[in-house]
Amino acid sequence: MNCEVCQLKELEVEHFEIREVLQCILHTIVFHRALGLVRPKDVDMELLEITYVQCGDVELEKKIDEKIDQFINWVDKHPNKKSQICLSFYEVKNKQATWFNKIERLYWEQWYINLNVAQHPKSHSGKSHHSKVLVDPEEMAYEDRSARRAALEASVRDALFQIIKFVNEKKDHVPPIPNREGISFPYEIAIPSSSDSAFGMDMIKRMLQTGHPTMLS
Repeated sequence: MNCEVCQLKELEVEHFEIREVLQCILHTIVFHRALGLVRPKDVDMELLEITYVQCGDVELEKKIDEKIDQFINWVDKHPNKKSQICLSFYEVKNKQATWFNKIERLYWEQWYINLNVAQHPKSHSGKSHHSKVLVDPEEMAYEDRSARRAALEASVRDALFQIIKFVNEKKDHVPPIPNREGISFPYEIAIPSSSDSAFGMDMIKRMLQTGHPTMLS
């Protein structure tokens, strides 16, 4: 089966930015794979000047937040490591065997969200051995943070455009709408496992199959 893969460009975030950035990216992807009736909900990010759309389903929001919580816990235990989240969409097929029925997941689309969680930089000293000009460290820190925040905002916008471009260009692999109620196609979100010894090489992923939200009336 044809499985399309989209590797989103790496985003450099600080720890306190992880939740909002992941909510923005994950909800944007799921919204573009929404089924049937949804109640689109505009969400303004608190940290960045960006507005994105959610499906307006409480259960879906809860599932995504739970997975983000697990990811943040992993980051806390593995500082200074790049990390990746995989959002997969799949079909469920019953495979007839000789004496039992086997349920298979046929993946047709996978999204890889790559994060580099930056550590807090050490405070700058206002003194210089090569210059007599005194620099206010608080002013320098503010300028550094403003520049970094602007860079992150541009990177997140690029990721959103990358998502929209992908869903508009890649359509042939999307399966027929399943005969079941749900906001989204069946999906799962995988985060790095606590047993991972290295990033990227044979990464053991803990898969959590999410439940299917009920259709809105």
